[in-house]
Amino acid sequence: MVSVLADAGCTLINPAGPPCLPSDPHQFRRRLHRLFSSSQNAPSLRSDFLSGFSSYIHSSPNLRSSTRSESIVRHLLLVPSVQLDLQSMLLEKLPEYFDASPEHSGGSLSLEDDVARLIINQFRWLDFIVDHNAFTNKLMQVLSICPSHLKKEIIGSLPEIIGDQNNKIVVEGLEQMLQEDSAIIVPVLDSLSNLNLDDQLQEQVITLALSCIRTIDVEHMPYLLRFLLLSATPVNVRRIVLHIREQLKFVGLSNSRASQHNKLKGKSLVGNTEASILDALRSSLRFRNFLCQEILKELNCLEKPRDHKVIDIWLLVLIYSKGESLQKSIEKMFKKKIIEDCIQEVMLDQCICGNKELVQDYFPSFLSLSEYLLACKEQRARGFGIHMYICLFEEFLDNYSRQEVLGALVSHVGSGVSFEVQSALETLFLLASKYAHDLLPLSCHINGILDYLEGFSVENLHKVYEVFSHLLLSARSSSDSYGSSVANELLMIVRKQVGNPDPKFKKMGLIGTLKLVSFMGDKSSASYGSTSQKSNCEEALELLKASLESCRRYPLPLILFYDELTTILDNGTLHPSIMELIVKHVGEFESVFLSDLEGGKMPSKESYCGLEGELWMNLDGDISPVCLNILPLASSSLQSASLQFLPANFLLLSTIERSTNQGSLEGIDALLGCPLHLPSSKYFYGAGWKSLTGKQKQIVGLSLYYATNWIRELLNAFCTVVGRIACTSQATKDDTVRKLLNRFRNLVYLEILLNNSIEQHSILLPELHCYVDHFGSPLLNHSNHTGHVEKNNQQKTQECTLPKSNRRGKKISKASSSDTNRKLQQPTILDVLKKAGTMTSQEVTNMESSGLISQGSSSKSQDQYLCDPDKLVTIDVSPVAKALETQRYKFRPLLVQCFSILRFSELPLFLYLLRDLHYKLDYFTPAKQFLARNPSPPAGFTRMAVNEFLTKITPLFPSLRKHFSSALFILKGSDETCQEHWNVYSSSAENPDVPNLVLSRSGVSMSTFKETLHCFRKMLSLSSIQKEHRILSDLLEAFQPIESPDAVLSDIRSNLSQGTLEYLYLGAYSYIESVLNIVCSFSFMLASESLLTLESSIISFQKFLDKSDENGKTRHSDFIHGVPPTLRSRLGASAQKILRQNWDNSEVLSVWKNKGDILEKILHIYLENCESTSDLLDDLACSVLPQVSSRKEDDDQHGFPTLCSTTFVVWYRVLHEENLTVLNKLVKEVVLLEKPRASVQLQTVEELLVKLQHSVKVVVSLVNMCRTHHKVTVHSMAVKYGGKFVDSFLKVFDFLQAHFNTFNELIIHLVKELQKATRTIQTLCSEAKGLKQTVITSKIPATKRSMERFLFCVKALLHTTSSGCSFWMGNLKHKDLMGQVVSSQAYVDEQNNHVVENSANDDDDDDDEPAIVATEDYREVE
Repeated sequence: MVSVLADAGCTLINPAGPPCLPSDPHQFRRRLHRLFSSSQNAPSLRSDFLSGFSSYIHSSPNLRSSTRSESIVRHLLLVPSVQLDLQSMLLEKLPEYFDASPEHSGGSLSLEDDVARLIINQFRWLDFIVDHNAFTNKLMQVLSICPSHLKKEIIGSLPEIIGDQNNKIVVEGLEQMLQEDSAIIVPVLDSLSNLNLDDQLQEQVITLALSCIRTIDVEHMPYLLRFLLLSATPVNVRRIVLHIREQLKFVGLSNSRASQHNKLKGKSLVGNTEASILDALRSSLRFRNFLCQEILKELNCLEKPRDHKVIDIWLLVLIYSKGESLQKSIEKMFKKKIIEDCIQEVMLDQCICGNKELVQDYFPSFLSLSEYLLACKEQRARGFGIHMYICLFEEFLDNYSRQEVLGALVSHVGSGVSFEVQSALETLFLLASKYAHDLLPLSCHINGILDYLEGFSVENLHKVYEVFSHLLLSARSSSDSYGSSVANELLMIVRKQVGNPDPKFKKMGLIGTLKLVSFMGDKSSASYGSTSQKSNCEEALELLKASLESCRRYPLPLILFYDELTTILDNGTLHPSIMELIVKHVGEFESVFLSDLEGGKMPSKESYCGLEGELWMNLDGDISPVCLNILPLASSSLQSASLQFLPANFLLLSTIERSTNQGSLEGIDALLGCPLHLPSSKYFYGAGWKSLTGKQKQIVGLSLYYATNWIRELLNAFCTVVGRIACTSQATKDDTVRKLLNRFRNLVYLEILLNNSIEQHSILLPELHCYVDHFGSPLLNHSNHTGHVEKNNQQKTQECTLPKSNRRGKKISKASSSDTNRKLQQPTILDVLKKAGTMTSQEVTNMESSGLISQGSSSKSQDQYLCDPDKLVTIDVSPVAKALETQRYKFRPLLVQCFSILRFSELPLFLYLLRDLHYKLDYFTPAKQFLARNPSPPAGFTRMAVNEFLTKITPLFPSLRKHFSSALFILKGSDETCQEHWNVYSSSAENPDVPNLVLSRSGVSMSTFKETLHCFRKMLSLSSIQKEHRILSDLLEAFQPIESPDAVLSDIRSNLSQGTLEYLYLGAYSYIESVLNIVCSFSFMLASESLLTLESSIISFQKFLDKSDENGKTRHSDFIHGVPPTLRSRLGASAQKILRQNWDNSEVLSVWKNKGDILEKILHIYLENCESTSDLLDDLACSVLPQVSSRKEDDDQHGFPTLCSTTFVVWYRVLHEENLTVLNKLVKEVVLLEKPRASVQLQTVEELLVKLQHSVKVVVSLVNMCRTHHKVTVHSMAVKYGGKFVDSFLKVFDFLQAHFNTFNELIIHLVKELQKATRTIQTLCSEAKGLKQTVITSKIPATKRSMERFLFCVKALLHTTSSGCSFWMGNLKHKDLMGQVVSSQAYVDEQNNHVVENSANDDDDDDDEPAIVATEDYREVE
């Protein structure tokens, strides 16, 4: 062996060092190869050589010296004849050096000393391998028994050792080893990524990698994810994304750093590992858009909350951080997932909380998403944005990050968008309430909010000052210089605002001042403050005195002051010294507003401005010590302003009495029954009203107005304490309830008189409640209004004088008590909403813009009508008081607690309260009519959440059913005592006897019926009630049937558990359906309301089932899901019954004129809930509607009495809309069939074509009715809906083209049929242009574009399909609707009579139908 090598030029044994290598390696290898393969004794010589070399390397020093750097072994491995033997020899030597690995030697060996690694290095980058299979097999065998250290080394070198040959063996071997030891995953991935694998092996490798997600150690996860994402192709990307989402548990928990270590499989840990995972994901997604698109697509397909995970948020954030290309899509998806409750706050907490280092790099992305969410219209999205801002502020303690958060919030505040401003202020309030001390150094970043105060609503002003009040308290308790600066600056601002004569700034100052008083004057914080400054209590007292003094002379600011102070006392306990000041101020109430009585009568009778007065509504009789001095104050031009703040003053008085007397109002209970000094009742009938001057009529109206609002506040105060007081006797409670009922009767009575007096003599009522939109009224600047009058006997006017009076009533003396040790809570006051305190949304819609009647000739005739003693003026409680509604927003609101009296009230009172309930429900219903009616709801009402409101009115549900049944009983003609009862109740309430006032029994009952169903529908439509199952159950329980329902519903209910919501929904539906069957015999309006209620109950039932299934809490059976379709079928039958009922034609026409949408809704319900909408449309459009003449003739041979010439337009529009809806559904079915995965059957295609033909037939029939109905409205709808139909029909042309060869006759017939409608539409467009009918011409451009597209789509269809058809296009003759050629059109081309002809070359006249749509000369249309 030595001689052979020497002959070849290599000295193996070198005493001076390692073997001497040949000077010419190539010559050396050729010589040896020739020697071992071509010589005569080559086999024996090769054998002897290998044996000798094996003996040589048996010695470790020899082997080490032979494998270092440019080794002899490397040269011998490049000799083809001995390569395989040497490879096997060296690989077999490896196990001898396993013990020398770092695991056994206790330290790391250098490459020069590690023989095993030296051997492996000899195999790297060989120029060639003689036998790949043998070498690979041998290598994999040895590899399987190698220690971990060496195994990782060899695996990582496999691409360099083996190359691209035998990849299959390598992959299979690595897969087996990976299953035995997951610790080698990193070198395996590194090796596999460097192999040039074919598609099959690549998929096998990806499958192997995906299976490792759950099993590998967490520190190896970044390498695995990077390998998977970089290996993704458009073919396998969905599978990779799906497995990563499902198997990677990415949950960061800050308290698990020590407890969770590498033992946790498949779950990434907090710290560097999680950061590495995110970095691996981000780097893999950065330049691979198809990965991002697939992730978004996968997330978009998830519909149920339980399918979403924390990793989804991180994936969205990672893609969001890439740049602007996909940011809009991610923002929309993020909002959608939040609204659907798929991404929840707890998931965000797991992302951010405790993971500052992890989130640090993505802070801008999280902040940007927060900004987007807070600017959304949806409340749920804004709520999530608020939570995200708070999480970022809490997690990042550095000034820079917190400044970024606060700067973004201030930007939201300055946006001017109401909901965005409100949410930003809510966020700042939450931060200030928890981290006021942390915000002090950053206060300069928040002070910018004060620049926007001028445009804030009252509610937002409260939030702003709450934020700064928290900062103020923290600043006053802090010794820092910036703390005192914040406090001083805020106090200076509010003092300037409250002293400003501009009402806008005075409003801001009052709200800010009283908010500061509520914080600084609170008993718990009143004593705080540094020694160098005043105490909080002293500062609060000064602020309170300054604000009171600044608004004494202005009624509206004073009303705001009282209302704000009342809210403060309801929600907290102030320092005794502050309470003493407030009690002293309200103690003036008696001297200003009350007069003493002697034996329940006035000591002397005087006239005021020529008006005689008398005591009204004296519930206490002879024992009443005082009366409310309304007429004397209203007749005085100097003191009438004091009545403006009377209700607010009394509200504050009652609150103080309640807070200082353990919730009781015994100290002021005389005010509940005391009489009112008002103008004599003789002025409201006979010749009394006509004898009054304009000034006197105004005083009478104002007196009634102030009396109405006084009683409203009486009801608010005393209804609040009913049922609360446990120490009073039952007799006292019964007496209080009796008086409250009588006061409600007084209220109804007064509003009737006030409405009629305003109808006869219009007056501008002063505002008694402050709103944002009305606070800047010029009335604020009337400086001659006096606040509190110290002595009435010293003030006189030119026209009237007030009598001297000694007011010594003792019943309200307890109000001066300063006992404030007990903190009592009063429910939030519901502020009345603008313009409709008791009116329904439906009635507002049809109300005239002004209910006031001028004082001209109409007023004169009405005066004569009112004053004729021989005529009765029918004053019906049921209609809305239209004259009051335009000024209703000025009234004081009724609180929710007043609804508790519903269970005791009679029908007229119930109707009054029911309207108020309906109006309050409108606030929580996102309806356009409410927003239009009330652009700025009062702040007090917005403080009550819908859940709180529903909880408060839940006890009223049985009363709703009780009075609803009573109204139905009366409507059936079974009760004739309503008028007598009203007279009895009115007399018991001490209402003056005005003979001209009567009550309409049927009107009250019908209004009660409608309002009850309105409220029932409103409550069912509230989204919050679906979450409050107890409230929903109580509501449905109140409307259960007494008698058993019919057989069908009885069978369904028998399969349901009694008491479940499903059972109750079915019962409520059964009850309303029975009511509908009853009222169908006498009232179209009531039957319509019942039908709409049935529809609402079905919609609510379906939402309940869907919500339960989404949450996964309840899995309803197929039987339950089959109930809504059954109910819908019955709903359609009920709608048909109403439409086919022989109603009084005048009632139907009256309803249609006043509420035209009612008939439209009934038709929609009938068509949408029938067995086959398409067939029904065909029947109505082709058979029923053509029978209706355009002349006003009553002819119901078609079987629908509700269809006549007057209501034809409604039917016509609804049929067009429903037919368009049917077509759009068919288009969606066609789109589904066109998907690649969809299996298309010829039968399905034919069914779709038949349905399309039905829809075309309907639109053709409807459009051609314009030939007999010449109303412009009908023609306009034909052009509008005809164009929309053609536009939707264009979407099915790809489908028609795909199946044209199979169904060519059916498709050609379909197109020819539609041409009948397009020709008529063209004629309508031409006539409208000539007649200048702008109602039609405004719709022509869009319709024309649709028909032009339709024409060329058909041309393309016939051209691309081998149908044998020919296509010609020309100009139509100009004809009118009757088919006559219009002579004004000079251009007529006889050769173009046939616009489109098929291969048969029909020689029909131009009036015959061609094979395809043709357009008229478009110059006639443009």
